[in-house]
Amino acid sequence: MKTVSEYAAEVEKMIRDLNLPDGKVSSLYRPIEYALSAGGKRIRPVLTLMGADAFGGKASEAMRPALGIETFHNFTLLHDDVMDKSDLRRGRPTVHRKYDENTAILSGDTMLTLATQYVSDVDASILREVIDAFNDMAIDVYEGQRLDMDFETAEKISLTDYLEMIEGKTGSLLGTAVMIGAMIGGASAEDSRLMYEYGVMTGLAFQIQDDWLDTFGDSATFGKPIGGDILNGKKTYLYVAAFEEGGQTAEALRAAYNMPAGEMRVKAVTRLYEKIGVGEKCRKAVGHYSSKALKALNATSLGEEEKEAFRKLAEKLVGRRK
Repeated sequence: MKTVSEYAAEVEKMIRDLNLPDGKVSSLYRPIEYALSAGGKRIRPVLTLMGADAFGGKASEAMRPALGIETFHNFTLLHDDVMDKSDLRRGRPTVHRKYDENTAILSGDTMLTLATQYVSDVDASILREVIDAFNDMAIDVYEGQRLDMDFETAEKISLTDYLEMIEGKTGSLLGTAVMIGAMIGGASAEDSRLMYEYGVMTGLAFQIQDDWLDTFGDSATFGKPIGGDILNGKKTYLYVAAFEEGGQTAEALRAAYNMPAGEMRVKAVTRLYEKIGVGEKCRKAVGHYSSKALKALNATSLGEEEKEAFRKLAEKLVGRRK
């Protein structure tokens, strides 16, 4: 198998070589090119390519579906940025800031259709399974986003509620990305299911780490301003874990989140998180879900070399600082 960097380079080349329509409709497609060219880890399409290779197929047969997975992912980011009123994405102005909100919505809609077309470019023998998996994932993501939005005004959220939300919004996409790759590679139904579990659990660990980075990371490497979740009133793993302390901690956290959006709110919430050691809670949760991901991976019929490639990828994701 190739390295993660080699797979990512193939994805980047595929995106650069996209030949989207020009002319009268260029104003629809240029924002799509802008969104896709922002870079990022490309981890979702990499998982698709790795899944195909690992189970004896060819990554070349998974290139278009991998592009579809990445296009879908960026479509969700584009619309999320509109809903969150985010100014930056990966260190650049978001699409709705560079262009306008109507353009971001319409170009995002177009990305969803393109993603479906790309993912559908598989052998007819697995087309129905792949499309069903893709559509199920899309619904999971939308439901996760709805829960995330509802949590902004909810008085109380349990860790179970939160984990359900990120499993839909983050875990399902990673799981489906690698599962579709495995299907293309000829994996059995059981191996495909186990790889989905590996992806979902890795996604949970990844998102909890991402929550931590949003508060305690470095904006220069994270690619967006630190404290954005606090400013937007998002109920992250940090918030929910702190709130479950109850008593004065919960009251102090509620009061801090009700402060006017600005630097003082970010500082007040961050100090509270530091006081109760919420960073350690995040670390333990990341370790827990990483272990569950590896348990699923180890139960597959993959050879040791292939398993090791996926282990290294999971370690890279959950140990990142950006």
